[in-house]
Amino acid sequence: MKVIIVGCGRLGSELAYLLFKHGNEVAIIDKDKTAFEILKPDFRGHIVEGDVLSQDVLKRAGIETANAFAAATSSDSINLVASRIAGEFFHVKTVVARNFDPTFTELYDHFNLEIVSGTSWSASRLEEMILNEQFKLVYSFGSGEVDYYQVILPDHWVGKKVADLLQKPGESVLASITRLGRSFIPTEQEILQSGDHLHFSATHEGVEALRLKFEVKG
Repeated sequence: MKVIIVGCGRLGSELAYLLFKHGNEVAIIDKDKTAFEILKPDFRGHIVEGDVLSQDVLKRAGIETANAFAAATSSDSINLVASRIAGEFFHVKTVVARNFDPTFTELYDHFNLEIVSGTSWSASRLEEMILNEQFKLVYSFGSGEVDYYQVILPDHWVGKKVADLLQKPGESVLASITRLGRSFIPTEQEILQSGDHLHFSATHEGVEALRLKFEVKG
C-alpha cells in the first residue's frame, strides 16, 4: 500500500515508521526540514519538504497514486483542508485526519472525514475509569463513543441468566464470557456463575446502566 502522511511530529513520525515496518510504501510531508530528524534511523520512506496545501508538494509525495492519506499535524485547519484535497481532488480511497482541538469535531463530521481525536479519547477514557471503577476499560472505539469493558460478575448475580443483563438496544452488548480460562459467546439462557468475567461493548449510557444494575441494593 502507498501511504502519504502529513506532519512529521510525534504522531506522524510514529505512524510513518509503523507503516514502513509493515512493508508499506510511505511518504511523509512537513514544511520544516528539521522535523524529519525525529524519524528513526532505519526509516526508508520518501521524505518531502514543503507546504502540504501545495499541489506540487502533494504530487512530489505521490498523491496521484496513493492508496491512503493521513493528516497528522497539530493544526486542525491544515488537517481539514489537506484531507479534503486528498479525498475530493485526488480521489484517495482512504483519508484519515487527526482532530487536535475538540471544537473542530463538528467540522470534520460535516465533511464526513474519519478522525482520531486524542483529546476526546483520553478524556473519555479517564472519565470512565473514574466513574466506573468496577469496570476495567479494555479498549475504546472511535473517539470514545463506545468502549469495551471487562467486569467480574458480582456475587449477588450468581445464578441469574444472561437475559437479566440485557439492556436497551443500542446501549450495551454482552459480547462474551470467560469462565475457568475459556471464553464463549453466551445465549440469553446461560446461567451466570461465580468468577465469570463478562465482556461488554457499551456506550456511556449503557455502562452507567450496567453499573447501576450491578450495585448491591440496600
